[in-house]
Amino acid sequence: MAWIDYLIFGLYMLAVLGVGLYHFRRNGDAEDYYVGSRQISPVHVGLSIVATDVGGGFSIGLGGVGFLMGLSGSWLLFTGLVGAWLSAVLLIPRIKRLDRREGFMTYPDFLRHRYDGRVAFLAALISALGYLGFTAAQMLAGAKLASATILPSNPFGIDPVLFSLYVIAVVTVLYTVIGGLKAVIYTDTVQWIVLLGGLLLVTVPATLARIGGIEALREQLPSRYFSLTAIDPVTFLNWMVTIIPIWFVGMTLYQRMYACRDEADARKAWYVAGFFEYPVMAFTGVFLGMCARVVFPEAEPETAMPMLIGGVLPAGVAGIVIASYFSAIMSTADSCMMASSGNFTNDLIGRYLLRDGAYGKGSVRLSMLVTFAVGVLSVLLAVRFTTVLEAILQAYAFMVSGLFVPTLGAYFWRRASSTGALVAMAGGGSLTLTLLYGLWQLPPALGAVGLDPTFYGILFSAMLFVPVSLIFPDTKRPS
Repeated sequence: MAWIDYLIFGLYMLAVLGVGLYHFRRNGDAEDYYVGSRQISPVHVGLSIVATDVGGGFSIGLGGVGFLMGLSGSWLLFTGLVGAWLSAVLLIPRIKRLDRREGFMTYPDFLRHRYDGRVAFLAALISALGYLGFTAAQMLAGAKLASATILPSNPFGIDPVLFSLYVIAVVTVLYTVIGGLKAVIYTDTVQWIVLLGGLLLVTVPATLARIGGIEALREQLPSRYFSLTAIDPVTFLNWMVTIIPIWFVGMTLYQRMYACRDEADARKAWYVAGFFEYPVMAFTGVFLGMCARVVFPEAEPETAMPMLIGGVLPAGVAGIVIASYFSAIMSTADSCMMASSGNFTNDLIGRYLLRDGAYGKGSVRLSMLVTFAVGVLSVLLAVRFTTVLEAILQAYAFMVSGLFVPTLGAYFWRRASSTGALVAMAGGGSLTLTLLYGLWQLPPALGAVGLDPTFYGILFSAMLFVPVSLIFPDTKRPS
């Protein structure tokens, strides 16, 4: 990279911090900080959703999938289209009707309304820890991008990925801490436009020119890379089972539902998000991963696309596109920090330790402190992961295996009970964790199938939820 690229990148980071400072001066209470005063337009919310969901982790991970699989890797983001449109049709009409009356701030607020405080507490703990892991995945994505482009070495003799992780963390944590959800959503909008424009209008043409065009790409890659069906059905099913349910339980998504003015705006936002996930970003990401395999065939899959961006673009242009990629990473990391912080602050600390129920300026200071702590913990956790996609899918698995079934029950089954939800959360989440970390092995016949532990966690959660709800019904009926 030339000096002009570093200058552009530095100015971009300063601009992002400036947005955070601007909104810091306008956050009057926790409702401003966490749900943007419930007055944000559907375009901003929709672009923020896709920036958060695809963001840096899935962008880097998607490039790696394209490097390994070709166009069939685009099915990874088909899950986003399905999840977004399902939740727009099934969830938003119900949640916005309640939100107008109850003034929800978090996802566990909804579960507290439908079940009881025990369920909300456990859901908040699962969500907070899951988004802590998801934030760590985004930090790792930023570190891989930086180490392959702007920070391949450093004067301190530290591993480039580790050094890059610290640098990215400082910027991302600072502007998220001081700005709150408004800063997150408005920067997401700009960051997504910069990212998509940089990839589609600059990186794709420049890469094709470097390779020699589509025909040259076809000649240098196996034919299966150009097929949409060159994917193991079990892999496709695992992606669907692991990722679609997050659209029903994701704290980042509930915050944006609450941030919309009404049901119509929220549904528009979700339709926008689904379209940009698939086909727009899905095919862009895997295509660049395919190109990266041609240019850097020996590279590590998740660093090949960042190397491509830094290696094929001219001076000045590279700085813009790399800044756009960092913007995508920060778009997801900031939202996940806000989600985890919201769970810790509003659902755990504020409700069970402070017990004041106040959402004034003092709670904004507490929110900022907790957000900072979440950012620091996410960096420490990021050091333990090796691949971005692995970190993302493990965080998703931890959340959805316990939360998905009780959340469906909260929306669609009047006989769902608090005790049933509590047992299902604990059972489904625990089984998935024991399988993920090898504490217990599936019987050989089941293990040979290759299904993700999330599938068994969700199944076990349902097997507990239904009978326990029937045996231990709630005395109050849902409103």
